Amino acid sequence: MGTAIHDEVEAFLAEWTDDREHVTGHTSGSTGPARRVDLPKRDMLASAALTNDFFGITSRSTLLLCLSPAYIAGKMMIVRARLAGARLVAVEPGGDPLAALDGPVDLAAMVPLQVAKGLSRPGGWSLLRQVIIGGAALDPALEGRLREVPTACYASYGMTETASHVALRRVNGPLASPLYVALGETRFATDDRGCLVIDAPHLQQRRVVTNDLVRLVDPARFEWLGRVDHVINSGGVKLSPEVIEARLAPLLSRRFFITAEPDPRLGERVLLVVEGPPWREDERARLVERFSGVLSPRERPRAIRFLPAFCETPSGKLLRTLE
Repeated sequence: MGTAIHDEVEAFLAEWTDDREHVTGHTSGSTGPARRVDLPKRDMLASAALTNDFFGITSRSTLLLCLSPAYIAGKMMIVRARLAGARLVAVEPGGDPLAALDGPVDLAAMVPLQVAKGLSRPGGWSLLRQVIIGGAALDPALEGRLREVPTACYASYGMTETASHVALRRVNGPLASPLYVALGETRFATDDRGCLVIDAPHLQQRRVVTNDLVRLVDPARFEWLGRVDHVINSGGVKLSPEVIEARLAPLLSRRFFITAEPDPRLGERVLLVVEGPPWREDERARLVERFSGVLSPRERPRAIRFLPAFCETPSGKLLRTLE
């Protein structure tokens, strides 16, 4: 265990074993300023029990901690290991999480950036039995690459306030699906905006209203469509940037995102923002021509902007900012 991650783990354990009923957490800052939250230890234990039950974690299991315990995903991996009496292997966050592995791991949690780095070391995936992927939306191209690895990979849905995930979606293997499935007795509904409402009996704050647009299949399953606060209103037509991004992903090799910019006639129009230097004119023309094959006329970007590097939160989430 590296010195930095060791110190973080020890600091969390000191807080976890004190006589308070809460530990201190921080939201990611992806949808507003990061803020401090008090996380009930009872909620964290209940969440850990659900995850351990789903993935079959016992005292004979080995868990990989490759995320900072400063955030909920790292905290919860430690809690899961303690609850099950499992072995915890900790590596420094930010690098290739598979580089230091010398034996099998039953469960790991990663952000998409770590998954992408890990895929450059394909042999390492044979050591991972199951992986939870969260912290940011899973790029369709990256999801496609995961279909080639033997590890059972799951996209997670949750937030700091729900003490990690309340639903999981299998992204590879015969059980792969676009639908998130509730853990335990968690149930879902939608509000008048079409946003997800969570009813989680294992949490003290049982009901959580989100800003996530979903297609609700039934009380236990939904398809995530995007954030309501990202929606683009173009001439009265509401467009989801995340839906457009999923359709464009196979066409673009660089990182990108879709956002809105003012338009005097439509109110807002679709803007494509690409990381890196501008395309050559011939490259731009070819790609724009291909857009028409996957996007409706209103969904097609009316302008393209290039940024040298995208901004991210400390936990690695992309910030949709043009600054």
